[in-house]
Amino acid sequence: MSTAPTRRSVLATGLTASASALLTGCAMGGSGGGGGETRELGGKDDKTGDRPKLSGTITVWSWDVAATAMKRLGRTFEARHPGTKIKVVDIGYDNAYDKITVGLRGGRGLPDVLTMEGSYLPRYTANFPTGFYGLAALGGRYGGDFDRAAWRTVTGGPDGDKVFALPWDIGPCALYHRSDHLRAAGITPDSLRTWDDYVKAGIRIKKATGHKLLVMDSTDSGILPMLLQQQGQSYFKGGRVALDTPAALKAMNVMRDLAEHGLVSYEKGWDGLVTATKEGKVTTTPTAAWWTGTLTAEMPELKGKFGVVPLPGFTADGVRTSNIGGSTLCVPAQTKNADLAWEFIRFLLTGRANQISMLKREGLFPAYLPALEDPYLSAPQEYFGGQRANAVFARLAQNIPPVEYTDDDAKASDIATAAVNAVMLRGKDPKAALASAADQLAEATKRKKVA
Repeated sequence: MSTAPTRRSVLATGLTASASALLTGCAMGGSGGGGGETRELGGKDDKTGDRPKLSGTITVWSWDVAATAMKRLGRTFEARHPGTKIKVVDIGYDNAYDKITVGLRGGRGLPDVLTMEGSYLPRYTANFPTGFYGLAALGGRYGGDFDRAAWRTVTGGPDGDKVFALPWDIGPCALYHRSDHLRAAGITPDSLRTWDDYVKAGIRIKKATGHKLLVMDSTDSGILPMLLQQQGQSYFKGGRVALDTPAALKAMNVMRDLAEHGLVSYEKGWDGLVTATKEGKVTTTPTAAWWTGTLTAEMPELKGKFGVVPLPGFTADGVRTSNIGGSTLCVPAQTKNADLAWEFIRFLLTGRANQISMLKREGLFPAYLPALEDPYLSAPQEYFGGQRANAVFARLAQNIPPVEYTDDDAKASDIATAAVNAVMLRGKDPKAALASAADQLAEATKRKKVA
């Protein structure tokens, strides 16, 4: 990401409470819910036949730097396709999912192209299976060109053969660190190979410098989803509740250790994270590539003090990345100009030049794999003291484990947050906390637990 915090702050949180309530309350309801088949654009049930000449106006909903990017590139698209008009509306993030839910539920009021975060898309396609155009006939051929984990978020259906969107940006994770703090404690960044190494280093850093290791917010589940995805799972696995699996216990044990050694600075929300980092309260931030935009835009005075290494792994030779955030573009079934909507999406997301342009200008890290081969990602970055930080993320992006998202993720996030707080703030045994959380989630969702 680039400059505005609203876009990035939501990447680590769930739906707003009101949007979650709307979505839960209208499951399988509205014009997009219930029975019926997804209408396929360019498929056998698309009566438009050959793709017509592009004309007319489409409206696009997005927010923050994503809207900025589309406004800029929309003008290029219009120049290439005379007679077309791309109207991008920045709807803001705070009420975005309320508006999307209401529009799907009521069957009207949505735009022609819709931005939706990848982890949320499966909730909506499950609740409103006829609310979106299927893009398999036109977009399926691009599947191999996108990050595996991102592609999984846009596909689904009973047989797994539906494509509901194209991925846009992703959030490959690494460990941002204050190089000066590590030097003061006699620690080299490359020595942080495992989470055990990380905790031990945190103890040394705190003793040598007084700085804590990382920021967390007690109102969300913290780094738990990142640690789960690093091990190839989410809150669910194979449709079953997976909050008390061995992977979940490993993740929660790391979080317990961080808390027990006093290595966490608890701050509220996005502003708290930014302020604590700016003031040097913490030494590391395990997060996604879009954090670079925040550092360069909001902390220019700290140029040369940060570096980037892969995340610690659960073993030294294990997976060293995860994903936080990322978005998609889809075509609501309400559109009157689906062809133009699709062509604009294809223009934005299936070409190297536009993807690199959005990385340079708006900080959107591409889900489109061919873009990761561009020389721009290998260039030294002055802010990181000449380190090729983008190259670190480009390598890691190839190894993000795909995980499962469901229409019950909002419930899972609330229950997981309570379990995290029980362990980190009240000292509850991780295994007992996760067992209780898994039972609660199974009861709330009527799903079985992983055996």
